[in-house]
Formats: sequence, structure tokens, C-alpha cells
Amino acid sequence: MSYIMNKKSLASDIANKFDLSQKTAQEIVDSVFDEIKECLVTGGTVDISKFGKYQVAERKERQGVNPATGEKITIPASKTIKFKLSKTLKDSLK
Repeated sequence: MSYIMNKKSLASDIANKFDLSQKTAQEIVDSVFDEIKECLVTGGTVDISKFGKYQVAERKERQGVNPATGEKITIPASKTIKFKLSKTLKDSLK
């Protein structure tokens, strides 16, 4: 059975671990994600030791096929987020 963590459960775990109120823990979690988002939006890289690195990557315009009609379409250029595992995290998954 797998465990799915979301922001609410993360905040709950932090509140329990550090004896904080749920509201305070939720504010901390929201703040961390806001800082990560702001860094990425401005073109920065988020490098979290022993976890991994997030960075913005550019996708070029490319040709695709509409699966419903088979018609060729142009998929516009876009930005995405790449995540690279740290060696520590990668090794812990073995």
C-alpha cells in the first residue's frame, strides 16, 4: 500500500513533530512552496541538499497529432519544471 502526501498531511506531520498548531504549520508549508514557486518563476534554480534540484526547462515548438481526428497540429513552445534527484535520495530508494 502506498502513502500519498499532500500539503495538508505535510503540515499535519510538521505540526505533530514540532508541537505547532495546525494553522502555524500550514502557514510554514505554504510559505515554503510560495518561495520555491517565486524562485522558479523568476528563472532561478531550487537546489535542496540531499533531496534534489528543480529548474525551469524550455520546450521547443513541435508537431503533434490530434488523437481524435488524426490531424497534424503544432504544439506551441512552453516552459516546464525539471526535477533531478540527489544522489542521497536516489540511493535511499534502492
